[in-house]
Parts: sequence; structure tokens; C-alpha cells
Amino acid sequence: MVTGVLGLGPVALVLAAVAFRRISSRHTRGRGLAIAGAVLGVVGTVALVVGVTVAVLTVMASRPLPPDVPAARDARAQQLVTGNCVLTVPDDGPVSTVRVVPCAEPHEAQVVTEFTFAADAVWPGQQSADARVARACVLDADEVAAGVRTVTWSPTERSWADGDRVGLCLAVLDGGGVTGSFLDGTAQIP
Repeated sequence: MVTGVLGLGPVALVLAAVAFRRISSRHTRGRGLAIAGAVLGVVGTVALVVGVTVAVLTVMASRPLPPDVPAARDARAQQLVTGNCVLTVPDDGPVSTVRVVPCAEPHEAQVVTEFTFAADAVWPGQQSADARVARACVLDADEVAAGVRTVTWSPTERSWADGDRVGLCLAVLDGGGVTGSFLDGTAQIP
């Protein structure tokens, strides 16, 4: 029972099983404590499994994507890296998730640069963060002539507090239809 109270669920289950065997073979007292230990063991084990599952899913959901994903998928903005192609750009405002597609498929935008703030930097304010990321966004003359524009996604004060220090620059062609990559010159603009 003590191990169950301490949150050692699997250990409590094993000790409860041992206690039940001893109680039945020796005909001694303590069945109530063994039951309490088993119940606490089950609760502790379930809590452990849920906690580990949540931790693994959280880590997987925050892992950066490969530059060109093999199949379309939804991703959090913090997972994007230079090279990711985005199906459509959400309206202005905070961006939580986007649809990332292989660059060979038609898309509206591509992450072309990243700006990383220093890990120990102090929150500069939203306008300053936006301006710093925007300075990292540069298109060539052919892209500008084709109607490509830039969109910047900067950390917000809330995401900064959570450790987000990366701003993204996206090359965007409104209406989509781009195939290929702006980074290696294979982008085909309709």
C-alpha cells in the first residue's frame, strides 16, 4: 500500500499480488491493505501510462518537420523549417496549424528563410519581432515580377514565453498553384 501511495503503481501491483499469495497460503490478516495497495497500484499505473503517452505525443507534435515532407499533413507553425511548402496561408493573426504538402504538389507558400532570436534574448515587443523577421525576407526580381510576396510569422509574446525563438519568412503566391521549390529554382509559377 505504501508504494501505491508514493505513486509507484507497477511496484504496488507486484507487491499486492505477492501479499495476496502469502495471505491465502498462510491464512494471515491484511487482505484489506493488499486490496488498497492493488487499487492504488492500478490507479498509479494508469496515471503513469497516460503521462508517458501525453509526453511522447507532445514531443512528437513539436518535432521539426523535414524540409520537404513525403505526404501532406497538418503541422504546428513551430514545426515548420526552411523548405516546407504550405497549401494555403491563413488569414492575418496568430497561426497555430497549417497544412504542409510536398513541394511537388500545388501550394500557395513556402518557408524560404528562418530568423532565430538568441535563446537568452528578452522579448522585444511584437512590432520589433515582426521587423526583425521581415528583414530576413528577400525575394529575387523574377519572383517579385511574378507576383510573389512575403509573409512573416514571428513569435508572439505568449509563444516567446514558451521558448519560441524562430520567425519564418514565407514566399507566397496568392491563389496558389505553385509547384516546386523557390529555394532550388524549380518553382513553377502558373
